[in-house]
Amino acid sequence: MSDHALSRRTVLAIGLATGAVAAVGAGTAAAAPTPTADWFAAPAADRRPRFRWWWPDGLVDPDEIAREVDQIADAGFGGAEIAAVHHSVRDKSLLDTAHHGWASAPWRRGVEAALRRAARRGLTIDLTLGPSWPVAVPGVTPDDEAAARELVHGRASLAAGTTYRGPVPPPGHAPAPGVTRQRLVAVQAARVEPAHSTRKETGLDPATVVDLTATATDGTLTWTAPPEGDWVLISYWLRGSGQQPESGPHSAPAAYVVDHLAAAGTAAVTGFWERQLLTPALRGLLRAAGGALFEDSVELETDGLPWTPALPEDFERHTGRPLLPYLPAVILDNGNQVFAFEAQLTRQIRHDFWETVSGLFNRHHVRALRDWAHSLGMTLRAQPYGLQTDAIASAAILDAPEGESLGFKNLDDYRCLAGGRDMAGHRVLSCEAGAYNGSAYSTTWDRFLRTMGGAYAAGVNQTVVHGFSYAAAPGAEWPGFAAFSPYNGAPGYGESWGPRQPTWRHVNDIADYLGRVHTVLQSGTARADVAVFRQTGYTATGIGASWFTATGVPLGWTHQFLSGPLLDLPNATVRNGRLAPHGPAYKALFVEGDFFYGSTPTLALRDARRLLRLAEAGLPVVLLGAFDQALTPGVPGEDETDRLRDVLDRLLALPTVRRVTDKAYVGDALASLGVTADVRHATASTLLNAHRVTRDADFYYLCNGKHAETVKPPVAAIDHDITLRRTGGGASVPYRLDAWTGEAVRIARYTEDGDSVTLRVALQPGQTTIVALGRPGLFGDRHARRPHIVATDAPEALFTPRGPTIRTSVPGTYTTRLSTGRTVTTTVDTVPEPVVPDEWRLDVEDRYPGSAPTRTETVRRTLTLDALLPWSRIPELADSAGVGRYRTTAVLPREWTASYDTRLELGQLSDTARVTVNGVRAPAVDRLHPVVEIGALLRPGLNVIEVEVATPLVNRLRVARPDVFGGVARQDHGLLGPVRLVPYARAVVG
Repeated sequence: MSDHALSRRTVLAIGLATGAVAAVGAGTAAAAPTPTADWFAAPAADRRPRFRWWWPDGLVDPDEIAREVDQIADAGFGGAEIAAVHHSVRDKSLLDTAHHGWASAPWRRGVEAALRRAARRGLTIDLTLGPSWPVAVPGVTPDDEAAARELVHGRASLAAGTTYRGPVPPPGHAPAPGVTRQRLVAVQAARVEPAHSTRKETGLDPATVVDLTATATDGTLTWTAPPEGDWVLISYWLRGSGQQPESGPHSAPAAYVVDHLAAAGTAAVTGFWERQLLTPALRGLLRAAGGALFEDSVELETDGLPWTPALPEDFERHTGRPLLPYLPAVILDNGNQVFAFEAQLTRQIRHDFWETVSGLFNRHHVRALRDWAHSLGMTLRAQPYGLQTDAIASAAILDAPEGESLGFKNLDDYRCLAGGRDMAGHRVLSCEAGAYNGSAYSTTWDRFLRTMGGAYAAGVNQTVVHGFSYAAAPGAEWPGFAAFSPYNGAPGYGESWGPRQPTWRHVNDIADYLGRVHTVLQSGTARADVAVFRQTGYTATGIGASWFTATGVPLGWTHQFLSGPLLDLPNATVRNGRLAPHGPAYKALFVEGDFFYGSTPTLALRDARRLLRLAEAGLPVVLLGAFDQALTPGVPGEDETDRLRDVLDRLLALPTVRRVTDKAYVGDALASLGVTADVRHATASTLLNAHRVTRDADFYYLCNGKHAETVKPPVAAIDHDITLRRTGGGASVPYRLDAWTGEAVRIARYTEDGDSVTLRVALQPGQTTIVALGRPGLFGDRHARRPHIVATDAPEALFTPRGPTIRTSVPGTYTTRLSTGRTVTTTVDTVPEPVVPDEWRLDVEDRYPGSAPTRTETVRRTLTLDALLPWSRIPELADSAGVGRYRTTAVLPREWTASYDTRLELGQLSDTARVTVNGVRAPAVDRLHPVVEIGALLRPGLNVIEVEVATPLVNRLRVARPDVFGGVARQDHGLLGPVRLVPYARAVVG
């Protein structure tokens, strides 16, 4: 990369820094309130999960909108994002787009109704920038300057010495409907070089590329090929892509996707809003609400190469060389490369091109929309991926970057966005969560929670649930309008949550759980062990980091990804060996070859100089690969490769730098530099973690999860010790925060060693827990001056009002060592035997289609069960869906006392459950480990236990709507057990 190009990167970096300073509202990191039990147990509304709220454009009723806001609020959610999405409606004419389209007067009235009701209920309402996706607005036509463009090509082959006479080769693809103009940009000829060909690409000799544009007159061309070799003529045509937002039309006139690489495209969006949407009333409501504008993933669809007219000029400004001679190496045909030069040169050209595109996208689109949102008193949340652009840099510009559980292939995709968020000092990394292909009305919260468990460990701390559908739309059948179902005649993506779902009865428990997780993970600042430098900042690729992804994470290491522009942010300083000491405080920087370009060890000269300065300031750096022979990622300027290697020689000579040639030795290199993880355990584990630091505590979110949903075999239960680093000094003690019940209790068994605390973690697959290391009494506990347990052969240890206590379900003699050094022997003489209910009464509210698409009828059934079975295996319930109340009794002996703790083990169940004992509701059920503490609710003699289970709707829909759901296999729902009441005896040891 030339020195001239480096100044271009400086401009990008300045823009990133400005974004970090200018960010407002929900996107900005803020000091967390002092943690208390209430702070955790009752999450604030802005920490609670939200819904993607799908509307059939403007065909909505303000009264129904207000009702749905109430439904979302009553369920414990914190807000919604209004999105015009109706893939399930095949006949779009039924939507009356001319009068009820997106941005129509009825749509505006609906938005105003939503904002007014949300203000009363304390909810946040976000708005998408346009209907569906990608961003589009009415009034833009495919031929307009502001419309999305594509560069398409035509080609003709010539043998040596032959003459071509005729029309300039036309594009290989006809223009999209609505595109009426296309302009010839250039014509070239090049000699075919078979040695450079690949399976899909025709090899060309770059030295033979000749510009024939001036010889093409009146659409015709005459040219004679040189006498040696085969040749190809290439024509390049600029035209509108003609892309409309998904599943349109949504408006009248129809909306067309805007140019995401030019100021004109953004101006078309902001101008439409300013002229057509932002009435004084709506503007005032939006400013008062302080919500966000949202953009979905950038899914530009072109036959050729995404383009904007300024690209050649910007490419030359960025690289110091013209684009035209390199065009063959970057032109696309339906997403596929067409031509190639020699491999290294091709890689460098493509890198330069897409880096130019990235700069245009981040400058003219992301940053411009963010600044405009701020002018409205709003923030910008967006999914900054889809193009081959630096999404890591985009995440640093956005107030709230967002990923998605559907499109992201593993946790490293989230870690890319987390690096941008944390280096820029923002607070939120959002996730579009729970979209599963073909799973409409069969999605379980079990599956949702397993998906999100790992995402939270990778940096996500806000959930936008996919989704909540408006009640009705023309042609919709029971149980109401669903944005994505049916989808091509089959069950669609994700869910349509809401009162139509039987599990909605229990959804407050889910909302409370998610809100508590968000509360912790949005507090203070994130900490990550290592920053992984990525030369190309793409995400949604599934590409991880050598050693860390496969080996480091199972040992407790955490990492995030950075790209070059982030090293120019104000936070990119080193103090006490930490990069970004006021933010993620990375202990080391890891650099390896560029996975997106053949894993070649490359560094831009500017980035190498920045790494050198960071290492000289004391930051440990580990490089994997032949970085003593590194290349520039783009086409090098004069002597640039030599200058790069000189900088790297100086870098490699520093005592804080290690270079390894085998990824297996990355861990050894870190150890030699004195770098260790904040979370450590002796052997590899499926335990994932996220670390947040506030002025009061270290918070560790722990999840027994997996790197990607598709990873096999399934995760198994874990039970082992882990060591946690405490940044607040040796006075802090560990607490366990239960996100299901909202309880925060002091942990009784642990050991200390300097700045570390070691304790035991036992988690079922997908299950989570949160450990806080804070000052004694932080959560109101009364055990500050009491000794704790450092070792015991009893199954459990806890604090009770009488002091350190062991707990067991098995009689015996147990030995316990206290932190005072004292060893105590405790005998538990008796523990009641577990109780296994042998008969259940099951009352079912079975749901059926009613007289209207939004009406549900309920048929009540009562059965007596001597064994627990899934409903699919009970003839009367085989096709049922709804809510079942399982009732049983347990007779306890007269000598039963409150000194016994009792757990109700529910075994297997689907989907959600609540428990009452003797008419009193028990604590919330951990959906991934359904065991409930009910000892305080039991009494001697007869006890009535009720387990209420709610199911998805799919089994009823299989028979009610067989044309859509008939191909879905009947699913097992209900309480399957085994169910046991397991008593535990306590014994005080201190």
